Amino acid sequence: MQSILIVDDDEEIRALLQQFLKKNGYDVVTAASGIEMDKCMKERTYDLVVVDVMLPGEDGFSLCARLRATSRVSIIMVTGVSETTDRIVGLELGAEDYLSKPFDARELLARIRAVLRRAGNSRNDVKSNGRPVLRFAGWQLDVTRRELRSPDKTLIPLSGGEFELLVVFAEHPQRVLSREQLIDMARGPMHDAFDRSIDVQVSRLRRKIESDPSNPEIIRTIRNGGYMFMATVERV
Repeated sequence: MQSILIVDDDEEIRALLQQFLKKNGYDVVTAASGIEMDKCMKERTYDLVVVDVMLPGEDGFSLCARLRATSRVSIIMVTGVSETTDRIVGLELGAEDYLSKPFDARELLARIRAVLRRAGNSRNDVKSNGRPVLRFAGWQLDVTRRELRSPDKTLIPLSGGEFELLVVFAEHPQRVLSREQLIDMARGPMHDAFDRSIDVQVSRLRRKIESDPSNPEIIRTIRNGGYMFMATVERV
């Protein structure tokens, strides 16, 4: 049974979501604040965390950043503000998806299933295709361990979305990939992510693997086309 942690200061919402998600086969724990979230994370591991942005004390953006710095757990952010800038901030911080209130619990369930399915597909692809390590420009991407190491062997943290996107790039080098293709290959054809989310994750990847992110040499933008992974990839 996959486990989900709901972080929301609204007691009624926590109770409703916990009941609904349990009925749909998930093991659900709830927390009302960042302090409670930290206690829950110390006690066990989770497959996914749903974090409300507006929380007393430490807000959801800060919690997302802390989670991403220490864990590869999947994250969905929820907010009462529908501003595109807030969605971009959440994605910049490493969240896999973003949902605005008010929302139907069935929509949250669909997004949870999609995020967990993508994470599961990545693991299954490793087992079925036997993709151990991809090397490019001195970098080493261990698909089995879901790890990226720099040329000096430093472990570089990646969110689930960043990892999946980098695998897609590394498996399709010297090929122009449109934003729509990247969404389909990294997240699945049913995902409704807007193009800007791919741009955000490409920007995050560039900051991690490019010597000069403002003048990228590994992931280049192709005008009116999308992106191209320029490095030669070696499969080990």
